[in-house]
Formats: sequence, structure tokens, C-alpha cells
Amino acid sequence: MVKFTITTTVFKYTWDQVAIGLWQRYPNPNSKHVLTEDVLSRRIEGDKLFSVRLLTKTNKVPKWGERFVKDSSNVVIVEESVVDMSDKTLTTYTRNVGLQKVMKVEEKCVFKVNPENSGLTLCEKSAWISSSLFGFSRAIEVFGMKRFSRNAQKASQGFDYVLTSLYRPDQLKDHPLNITHKIKETARRAADIAKTNSSAILGSASASS
Repeated sequence: MVKFTITTTVFKYTWDQVAIGLWQRYPNPNSKHVLTEDVLSRRIEGDKLFSVRLLTKTNKVPKWGERFVKDSSNVVIVEESVVDMSDKTLTTYTRNVGLQKVMKVEEKCVFKVNPENSGLTLCEKSAWISSSLFGFSRAIEVFGMKRFSRNAQKASQGFDYVLTSLYRPDQLKDHPLNITHKIKETARRAADIAKTNSSAILGSASASS
């Protein structure tokens, strides 16, 4: 049985900006798991640009999954894309090369002009997740679907960060990713101060006793 999901995201940038920015979406604060990206082939046919890229990503496997995967450090992803300048659509197809028996993830993203506002770009993201591991396929597919949903949201937010840095750098400091980072950093510093103060108090108490 194959699990299927579809999500939509609206980027507050024109289609031309998104089409250019897509090739620069790595690195970003949410893409630390992306290790390498290489272009395998690229050709132009009429008004269409066809590309094939190879990406290497870290592949964090939960404890229960380690019994099925011997080497879970990295996973290779193939990304095929078509940029149609006439229709103003950019379509990407991605799939994992290894570990397909355990879990196969196929994704299709279509970036097009938002029909409700030509100054915005609509992204329709579809995903098919399947496993052929006997006795565990259903559980693995459910797990894969949940993880994909989380990662898809992070990926969109990371790409939006890149678009902001390219076209609205003056607004970058107010981007949700930077705000989140500042909150975490403030919390970390507060925890360090509290820890230092606690140690000082305990040290003082020990010395006086």
C-alpha cells in the first residue's frame, strides 16, 4: 500500500524570482542535512530547461529502524526538473536511490503563478511513500508520512529564507527563522546564567558550612 499526501505553499515572490532562487536554496538554516549537490546533466529544448541533479543528505534513522538499515549515515537523492518558460511552471521530481526496500519516497513539486495573485507563486507538493519490508511496511509508511510532513514544512520555510535573503535582505532579520534562532539563543544564555548562579550559590554554601 502506498501513502499519498499533497500540500500547498504560497511564496510571496514572483514566479521568476522563485525559479531563479530555487537553484540557490542550499544552504539555508533548515538544510544542514544537505551535504552535497551536483548537476549530472542539463539541456534546453525549445522553451524548456531540463536538469538532473544528485543530492546527498544525512539520513537519521530512529532506533527501531536500525535493525533494517546497516549504513544509515547518508542517502542519495535524484532530482529531475523541468522549467517551462512558456507556461511559467517549474516542476521537480525527486526520489531516493538507496534504501528503497525499506522506504521509497517520491516527491513532485510544481511551482506556478498563483492564479489569485500573479505577484505570488503557488507550490503544489505531492508525495508517495511506500515500503516493501514484509510485516513492517504499514508502520514504516505511516512513520515516513509523518516525517515527510514535518520536513516539507521546514523545507518551505528554509527556501523562503533564501528568497528573502536574495530579494528582500532588509527584512531578513525579521524572518521567522531568525526570530526562532534568537529566542533559542536567549533561552540558552538564560539557562547558562542560571546554571552558573546555581553553581556559585552551592559553592558558597559549601564553603560556609
